[in-house]
Amino acid sequence: MLQTHSVASLCQAYTTLSPQDIKEIEKVNETLQLTADLYKANVFIDCLIDEGKHAMVVAEASPATTESIYVEPVVGRKVYEAFEPAVFQTLHAGKAMFANRALNQEGIPVEQNVVPIKGGNGRVIGALIMEKDISERLKGQAELKALSRTAESLSNVLIGMTENRPIIPEIIEEALFFVKTDGSLLYFNPPAINLVSDLSGKKLHHGVQVVKYLPELNEMLHYSEELAVKEMQISGKTFQVKRISLPYNEKYVGLFLILQDITELREKEKQLIMKSVAIQEIHHRVKNNLQTVASLLRLQMRRGLPEESKVHFLDSLNRISSIASVYEVILANSSIDEVDIFTLSQKIGNMLVHDGTNPEGQILIHYVGEELTIESERAVSIALVINELIQNCLKHAFKDRQSGVIKVYFMKSEETITVEVRDNGVGYVPSGESSLGLDIVKMVSKHDLSGRFEMKRVEDGTIARVVFPFRKQGLDEK
Repeated sequence: MLQTHSVASLCQAYTTLSPQDIKEIEKVNETLQLTADLYKANVFIDCLIDEGKHAMVVAEASPATTESIYVEPVVGRKVYEAFEPAVFQTLHAGKAMFANRALNQEGIPVEQNVVPIKGGNGRVIGALIMEKDISERLKGQAELKALSRTAESLSNVLIGMTENRPIIPEIIEEALFFVKTDGSLLYFNPPAINLVSDLSGKKLHHGVQVVKYLPELNEMLHYSEELAVKEMQISGKTFQVKRISLPYNEKYVGLFLILQDITELREKEKQLIMKSVAIQEIHHRVKNNLQTVASLLRLQMRRGLPEESKVHFLDSLNRISSIASVYEVILANSSIDEVDIFTLSQKIGNMLVHDGTNPEGQILIHYVGEELTIESERAVSIALVINELIQNCLKHAFKDRQSGVIKVYFMKSEETITVEVRDNGVGYVPSGESSLGLDIVKMVSKHDLSGRFEMKRVEDGTIARVVFPFRKQGLDEK
């Protein structure tokens, strides 16, 4: 409790209270902070001044157990009857006032409880006031009232009270039934008529129980919630059924039942699931076939090849294995046709660097960047590009060196994806000889990825960079 003036000094300066009365006020003030903390409210003592025309706050306490509704101390401020009539009613008549609404010193709506403080002769010498902020409560009440008015207006439109015939229900596609709480029909729109006719061959009539036509709706009639949504099977079809209660007055207590036929949607979802399973099976078979081809190449290499042919077999084997890695990544993820090229590149790079030709681990490979997911078709192209660029590093970058580092970078902007393979090797030196690996990279970058490829020597090695659009482009955009 923060006060710039003592209770006694304020009472002596502005009130006509006797010394004994002031002592009584001080006694009440001693318990003010405890009361504020206990009830989580701002608590005050007001006394009459100016011959009873106004009052003054002579003591206050802000709760330490919750947020105070006052920013600044109010001790020493005048209190006006127009804003706090309950306080003056208590000060003048000695009557306790409870649950009264008022505006506090800072214009916040509050609920006041006011009790009189009496002196030794039974005369009212002050008022003990407890205030709680009710602005949120009033806001909620206003929103509830507005919601009630909205519901009433909506209901009037839906059941045709504003016109001779309803407007909205005539044009909505869902079947709409407005029924009493006992289930008897008050209103139904044309789609509801058609629905019942298609399902049961019956004609709807007002006043008849809706379950006579659609027995499955009996469950929805007995829900306690004001709003309920459920998917139901009715006569072999699938419907989304919504139940909306409108208990806003005694005249039109009832509920809406809205039925939307989602049979076709669910069938398409089933077909999509079946296609997803089929695609997964295709990916699995492609992966197995590629691994079979790779196994045949390994078998042939073990049985013996001319020395000049071994390198070509090994290159082909790595390309096939890189493509197979695409399908391994697809099968490892939940998505049926998307590949994280960061994970894909790790798989390819680790396979190439740690294939047994680098037993001491002199060549290291690192990956830098974020996860980048693209469709499997382009992932195959990227797998080939990364395979060729890393193989190029292993073949040419570290000649006559005992160690080296390869780094694969992934960068994405709003429009493009950039993949870089860097090494700290001897540096790229263009030659007139054609390289099948680089030719593959150039062709795939341009025709399959609609991008560009560049390779350059830098101070500490070589950078090979492929930049292509983030989104797949059509043939006319290439």
